[in-house]
Amino acid sequence: MSLQERIARSIEVLRQAEGLHTPAVFTTSLGVEDMALADLIVRHAPKIAIATLDTGRLPAQTYELLAQAERHFKRRIEVFFPEAQAVEQYVRYNGINGFFESVTQRKGCCEVRKVEPLKRALAGKKAWVTGMRRDQAATRAALGEQAWDEDHQLTKFNPLIDWSLDQVWAYVREHKVPYNALHDAGYPSIGCAPCTRAVAPGEDVRAGRWWWESPDQKECGLHVSNTGPSRGKESVTV
Repeated sequence: MSLQERIARSIEVLRQAEGLHTPAVFTTSLGVEDMALADLIVRHAPKIAIATLDTGRLPAQTYELLAQAERHFKRRIEVFFPEAQAVEQYVRYNGINGFFESVTQRKGCCEVRKVEPLKRALAGKKAWVTGMRRDQAATRAALGEQAWDEDHQLTKFNPLIDWSLDQVWAYVREHKVPYNALHDAGYPSIGCAPCTRAVAPGEDVRAGRWWWESPDQKECGLHVSNTGPSRGKESVTV
């Protein structure tokens, strides 16, 4: 499918989320996919709110992009922060960088800094829009365009699910959408500063995220179901 066909389909999905599942929110990590999707939302589905999670450990370049994005899109991006007491408790028991010591401790950090703030970002919403793509990671290969999210009791939309990375970059360049400067320094996927590194040419796009863990564990918990028979797996697509 050509880029123009991909764009047309993504707009259809966004308008469905905007029109049939109001209120809807797009949670952005400010990665290149999410910047392309934010541009589509502002242009074609402006009633969809845009929010992001500030974990407190993001790279300086991500904060710079957040300010730049607000100027570019001429709208405020709502920022959700972790609860200070929960962060203090995590650090007290695990140390400031305890997430390096085990998968359990890393996921505990993500729970405090990402998963709990996400619950507040999604509270009262009927639709959740994400910039996930199938070819980002093994954990996302079976994702669909739309899914029921049992944990948050809303419909989840993935408008860019079939886009290739090349198509994302083509869109960003054509429409002059701002993006994180770290992408030009070998960071195809960007999260918290301690948990993200540059990747070598030919490496998987998610190889720089939690690089000390196996690929089938590289999710922060934002997109993993914790209820029902599919516990620990992505929500079932429909």
